[in-house]
Amino acid sequence: MLQNFDMSLVDWSRGQFALTALYHWLFVPLTLGLSFIVAIMETIYVKTGDEAWKKITKFWMTIFGINFAIGVATGIILEFEFGTNWSKYSWFVGDIFGAPLAIEGILAFFMESTFIAVMFFGWEKVSKKFHLASSWLTAIGSNLSALWILIANAWMQNPVGMHFNPDTARNEMVDFAAVALSPTAINKFLHTITEAYVVAALVVLAISAWYLLKGRDVLFAKRSIMVGSVFGLIGILMTLYTGDGSAKQVFRTQPVKLAAMEGLYEGEHGASLVAFGLMGKAEEPGNHPIRMKITLPKMLSFLATGDANAYVPGLKDQIYGNEEQGILSFQEKAERGAVALQTLRELKEAKDSDPARYKELRARFEDPQWMKDYFAYFGYGYYQGEDPALLLPNVTMTFYSFHLMVALGFWFLLVFLLALVWGIKDKLAGKRWFLHLMVWTAPLAYLATELGWITAEVGRQPWIIQDLMPNMAAVSNISATTVQVTFWLFTLTFTILAIAELKIMFKQINLGPKDGGQ
Repeated sequence: MLQNFDMSLVDWSRGQFALTALYHWLFVPLTLGLSFIVAIMETIYVKTGDEAWKKITKFWMTIFGINFAIGVATGIILEFEFGTNWSKYSWFVGDIFGAPLAIEGILAFFMESTFIAVMFFGWEKVSKKFHLASSWLTAIGSNLSALWILIANAWMQNPVGMHFNPDTARNEMVDFAAVALSPTAINKFLHTITEAYVVAALVVLAISAWYLLKGRDVLFAKRSIMVGSVFGLIGILMTLYTGDGSAKQVFRTQPVKLAAMEGLYEGEHGASLVAFGLMGKAEEPGNHPIRMKITLPKMLSFLATGDANAYVPGLKDQIYGNEEQGILSFQEKAERGAVALQTLRELKEAKDSDPARYKELRARFEDPQWMKDYFAYFGYGYYQGEDPALLLPNVTMTFYSFHLMVALGFWFLLVFLLALVWGIKDKLAGKRWFLHLMVWTAPLAYLATELGWITAEVGRQPWIIQDLMPNMAAVSNISATTVQVTFWLFTLTFTILAIAELKIMFKQINLGPKDGGQ
């Protein structure tokens, strides 16, 4: 069935969306985390009346504002791309996917944009407590914006709370609570925002460490490091905890992704967790062995299920099936999906010409067992007769992205602990080697959070909606050339925006809290 699709259009559309998303995520984490750090600093100012805390608050508020403006611009483009490049997807699930995005725009973004004005321009014009409340409401609003967007993304990873309407060929929401409160959505939201807090905290530490290295604004730097290290330590511990919860959900709903994350080709009881590994050359679909690795025995089974001896399926189980474990092969899933696709085609043809046949076919879509046995594999029908390898993600990219992200997470934990301990003992100024490390850890924070998104999104390929809709069935009817042109235009525009933001931020950092914070 692939011959019916322009795969270059699919690839360029995916590339454009990935480009926009990765650039957007350069700005969002700092916004989410700094909003709360600023609110915490202003709370200390209001409680103590110390004007030094006011200057500190104003400085970080300025950094927040620079980043916020560009994050909004890239976010708007990202949402528009669903209509321009992925219109078939928008039609197929617009009733469900559009609801969280609408709530985000109406409620969260409205709340955020309203109070951010008071936050920036309300100094000396409103009372201290009202201004403080505005800062906290801005922080809450920005994080609520992330909540609804992440609920929408989580539904793509684990579609729940819906009913398929064969007359319109659309999925319709029947249970909003199931969509908003699914374990996948909760874990994705908590894991994503806490990793954003880590990024923001490390940026605060890096800038403050730079001031200490320069021997300027020492009180500002020390106080900022104390707030940033405590906030970041809580953030990284929560990130590690929610990452474990997210992995458990991936095991339940996206076993192919989990196997790719661990480079697991042969399923096994008591599966080991790869602490470090180098991927070998792919020999055949489902056979891409790790040629060198350090493992933790039985830890993958334990972390995924709570049982150290549990069976964790590998990629070969997914390709060829495993009757003992109740896992269907890709071929079986493709055959069942093809039945669902053909039933939908026949229903459309019979709707006006054969009422009796239409009623018979329509009844199948109301039968829970038929939906479970056939419609659940709807998307696989597009791959009937195709190479099963097309249903595997890029294992090498997923594996390395995941493991590097985890390794960096433990490095960040160590940085926060050392910064906090030496900050309390007032020894940071004498640890110049560590101050340099803090400065260079901030770019690694951005790398880690981007790797997280690469793991999540590349690991679920080729699905735009897990098991229900592959990317190739979701793209708009436009030419690949059009997407190529806009891809390069977006690349140029986003790069200019990123450079402009960095220049403005570096200028503000160079001015420092004494001038820049006023």
